[in-house]
Amino acid sequence: MSPAPEPLHAHALDHLSYIRDAMARAGEFTAVPGWGGVAMGATAIAAAVVSGPPDESLRWVTVWFADAVIATAIAFVAMTIKARRSDTSLWSGAPARRFALAFAPPLVAGMVLTPVFTTMGLMARLPGCWLLLYGTAVATGGAFSVRVVPVMGLCFMALGIVAFAAPAAWGHWLMAAGFGGLHMGFGFIIARRYGG
Repeated sequence: MSPAPEPLHAHALDHLSYIRDAMARAGEFTAVPGWGGVAMGATAIAAAVVSGPPDESLRWVTVWFADAVIATAIAFVAMTIKARRSDTSLWSGAPARRFALAFAPPLVAGMVLTPVFTTMGLMARLPGCWLLLYGTAVATGGAFSVRVVPVMGLCFMALGIVAFAAPAAWGHWLMAAGFGGLHMGFGFIIARRYGG
């Protein structure tokens, strides 16, 4: 005896599920770099070692600005490579545009607040400001990406809150934990689950 044929609605549900998953993926910004995040984390750990604790010096801020420039370059290159591999565009398409529009405002706020903190004698509290606002950028931009990205943003935000409550001398270690450890940990997860 041959097995009973599968009902038509079972096939239809499979097809609808496939279409729904494909549409969800098409609405996500998937070029968030996993291995690029790992590399960014490594540079942040090096910056923490070089900078030492926040000491109200221009040298301290310069070390972290230099690391931010290097990390941005790494992220840009890694995102470009990942987008090419998946045959998607970084510059066109709604997912990339939505990600960028949600990611940018908290970073702009950080750029505005950095000189304010510096001139007001609050340089030692910049780690909390930077971690909190970068986390906000990742969480809001990550709303248009894969699920793990906004979770990473929330972890950065939590670490920023801890940095505001912790002794100022711990600032460089908290920066290493966030920009180093969180980038590396989540970078590995993104690379393994979502490619590169």
